Parts: sequence; C-alpha cells; structure tokens
Amino acid sequence: MFCASNKMALRTGACVLRLNSLRNAARLLSTHTRPEVAQNNNGKYADFPGAKAPYVTEMKFLNEASYDPIPIYRVMDNNGAVFDIREEPNIDNDTLLHMYKTMIQLSQMDKILYESQRQGRISFYMTNYGEEGIHVGTAAALDPRDLVFAQYREAGVFLYRGITVTELVNQCYGNHEDPGKGRQMPVHYGSKQHNLVTISSPLATQMPQAVGAAYALKRQPDNDRCALCFFGDGAASEGDAFSAFNFAATLDCPIILFCRNNGYAISTPTSEQYRGDGIASRGPALGIHTVRIDGTDPLAVYKAVKDSREFAIKNNKPVLIEAMSYRVGHHSTSDDSTAYRSIEEIQKWTKDESPIQKFKMYIENKGIWDAEQDKSWTKEARDIVVKTMQEAEKKKLPHWKEMLEDVYYEMPSRIQKQMKQMEEHLKKYPDKYPLDKYQTE
Repeated sequence: MFCASNKMALRTGACVLRLNSLRNAARLLSTHTRPEVAQNNNGKYADFPGAKAPYVTEMKFLNEASYDPIPIYRVMDNNGAVFDIREEPNIDNDTLLHMYKTMIQLSQMDKILYESQRQGRISFYMTNYGEEGIHVGTAAALDPRDLVFAQYREAGVFLYRGITVTELVNQCYGNHEDPGKGRQMPVHYGSKQHNLVTISSPLATQMPQAVGAAYALKRQPDNDRCALCFFGDGAASEGDAFSAFNFAATLDCPIILFCRNNGYAISTPTSEQYRGDGIASRGPALGIHTVRIDGTDPLAVYKAVKDSREFAIKNNKPVLIEAMSYRVGHHSTSDDSTAYRSIEEIQKWTKDESPIQKFKMYIENKGIWDAEQDKSWTKEARDIVVKTMQEAEKKKLPHWKEMLEDVYYEMPSRIQKQMKQMEEHLKKYPDKYPLDKYQTE
C-alpha cells in the first residue's frame, strides 16, 4: 500500500521511483527492502556521496510528466461496497458505529455553530464538511496514547477521543469553563488528557513541533507510541512543512505526516499552489514512505493510518499520507468559497462523494444500522448541540484578571502595575463595563 518502488527505471541520469501497484508497494514496505540501482549497459554507475545513480550520455530534463502519478488507494465505492474483501479492515461493529455516530455529531455541531456565528453569538467558526471520514478513520486507527497535532479542521478526532460537545462549545464561546479561559479563537481546541495538542492558527507551525515530539518518543525506552500531524495542502506550501519532512526523514522519527489535500487551501486552488504530483510526490524525494488515499473513504483512511502507525513505531521511520478530499464548506466564516469555485462543483462533492453517505451505506450493508436509527441519532445529536449551546451562552465569562495571569511563574512588577490600574479603573467606572457577565473572585 505504501509508495516504495519495486523496480528502478533508468531515466536521464536519475533513478525515478515508480509505483506499479499498491499491493506490491505494501509488500516492499513490510520487508523494508530498497531496490539496488541498476547498472547501465557498460556496467558503470556513479557513487557520489550525494547520489548513487547510473551514468548516461544523453541529457534530458525531468518534470512532472516524466513518471506516472501516484495512485489513490480506496477500499469502498460510493455505494459503500468493498472492492476487494481482502483489503477490508477488520473493525468491530461497536467501533464502526462509534465512527459513524461521531461523523453525524460533528455534522450537526458544524451546522449549529456555523449559524451561531452568523447570528453574532460567537466570533468565528470553521466547518468540517466533506472531511469527516478522515477524522474518524484516523482516530479509530490510532492508539489513544498517540500524540496528535491537529491543524484546525479535525474536530472529529477530538469528538472520537472522548472530548464532549460541551467542552468544544465552551471553547467556542470562551466562557469560564473553557480550558483556555477565553484566550484563544474558537475551534482552537486542545486536551492534554486526551493527547491532543492545542491548535494554533499560524499555518504549519505544528509540523516541526510534531517531528520534535516524535523524536522525543523515539528516545524513550521501549517506545510504543507515535505522533500524527495533520496539515493541509496550503500548509504544505510553507517552509515549515519542508523542514518537518526533512527532519522527520533524517532523524528517523516515528511520525505520521497526514496531509488533507482538500483542493483549495484557504482560497487558492491547488493548480495555483504547485505544479508537481500533489503532496505525496515530495515523500519519496525526501526518503519518506508515502501513500496516497481516498480521504472520502473512512475504511481506506483507517487502513492507511493503522499500517502507517505499525511501520513508524516498529522502524522509527516517518510516513507521509496524502488524503485526497474536498472542502465542501467555506474555509471559515470569514470566507465565501463561491468566489473561487462553482456552486455546481460544491453540489457534486456534497451529493456524490460524501464520506458520511458512503459510510452509512457501508454499515447498512452490514446490517448494523438502518434508516430509523439514523433518523433517531441525527435528532439526538442535534439536540445535544442545541442544548449545550444554550447552556454555554448563559455561563459567565472568565474573570478579567485571566488576561494578565498564567503567563509568568512570578508576575513581573509591570504586569502587577497594570492589574492594579485596571482594578482602580473598574472601581471608578463600574457602570461603563458589563461586569455582571464576568466571573467575580
């Protein structure tokens, strides 16, 4: 399943990795073999420290058309039918239902909180439409102790690992029960208890951090954990992404670098971001085992992450996964995606390639789910979010002092001075501020 070549094609003075089939690629990965560089007709090839490749006497330039595109691995079709029973992952029914229920819960949360922002109740929101299968497939395949560095569109991973809707909504509303105490933008979740590193806004900054965490895991005796880092196609255009790839490969870190290639980054089509074969093509070039999968297929995601985790931990090696997907929703509440793509295109991916619909038909085909259960759970999931949102609105905001605390172990005198000035100011003008909405000491 992994992108590791099973024969070396001699082209224009360089060895080009070719992928003949996903099955052969998986076999090569499991045996960890590296094909020897074939000799040219004269039996001579270069042995430079930087490259070992055959000599040729005719110069040709390589480009993105010099080799076949990396194929996309999938397990089931749009009707939830498995192509090859041998590739169907062995997932118990309880886990399958947990995966599906998490996708429905996430979808309902997205609908309601998106509208909440439009009504001015929260300042910002990002939906996960179209990428729910990536979340649950990944979360189900990982061990709960594995460290996850999310970007900002992986709320399903948080839900699957046990973060409640209440906790997520409290964070979006920034009330006093928000672990971040209202200091972060909405959708910037985190949970030390669940091994989910707090999300930050700048693109790709989590990538070298994740590699460093994986290197730390590697140095622990008898390590049986890995790190997984989510990033988008837009983040892959940042310098931090290349640094992360290179460090992961040269330091031999047990990390899964998971790219959600959803086609548009913030608002830039991939056709304007890069000219090569997506993000996956960068993996072999840097010495990273790589696989490209259908991100709308939760089973393919599960199998790819499961195998990647096993390989990364066993060999202390990184794996790059590129999940081809589509961002059905706007990038955020600050975006209008119809400015750079057609309504017809969005409707096509919403109707024909929905991971929720595919997975629903899959579990229905297995006889563990039906239309009545689906209707009941959808209503329950919606009610949970509505009730939680109404409760979150009524909760008081953190005490104003929180904006000055928890930064320094010992508060500097200048901060102490600011706090005292603020106290005096509020005592003097109590009617000018809505202090009743904030916690008191």
